[in-house]
Amino acid sequence: MIATSNTVTSPREIVPASKGRARISCIGTRSFLLEAPGEFDLPAQRRIWALAQTVKGWTDVAEVIPGMTNLLAILRETPEDPELVTGRLLEAWNNAQSLDLAGKVIEIPVHYGGAYAIDLPAICDFCGLSDREVVRIHYEASYRVFALGSAPGFGYLHGLDPRIYMPRKTVPSLRMEKGSVTIGGMQTGVAMLTGPNGWNSLGHAELQMFDPTAAPPALMAPGDIIRFLPARIEL
Repeated sequence: MIATSNTVTSPREIVPASKGRARISCIGTRSFLLEAPGEFDLPAQRRIWALAQTVKGWTDVAEVIPGMTNLLAILRETPEDPELVTGRLLEAWNNAQSLDLAGKVIEIPVHYGGAYAIDLPAICDFCGLSDREVVRIHYEASYRVFALGSAPGFGYLHGLDPRIYMPRKTVPSLRMEKGSVTIGGMQTGVAMLTGPNGWNSLGHAELQMFDPTAAPPALMAPGDIIRFLPARIEL
């Protein structure tokens, strides 16, 4: 999730989290972040998508950015009473129904292993699986794009098999190549830029994921289904 505000400050929690209740934080003077309670899963994300549709219709809202089981609402002006805004957000969240976005299917050919799979041995060690098992488990799953952010066109993908969850690195790689297919915690994705990256690479994809001259510029969109195809396996 990428957003800017007129005032750069740390998030300030104004509606604390409690069991079954969303948490709302102020970011700057006119941005409000709602975080869904419960599990990081598709039902929660569908409610976030529904909430986004509702909040987009508010006349005092300049931009709505749905993230990974969260939503950032940026107002046009600093509100006189932030509690009124949080109350509206909570009410909208409580009334939000499940919305399933009708996305397209995107197949991404991947070269698993090889020079770009710099973290595959560490993934195997952590998961207690062979390199072939990790690769097979990764490409046999189907993934859902929950949100875009972090870098232009980067999709946060849900659906990774728990057997190959891998924590993000405590010290990021200084140079991970664009197109690296990665695992970060319970998510997977494709690196959009070459540079520092804390996710774990197990392969590489040549497919153009972002083209600023295209409409839309990003290949992925929330709701899309992603399938990784083992175009080559080099282990």
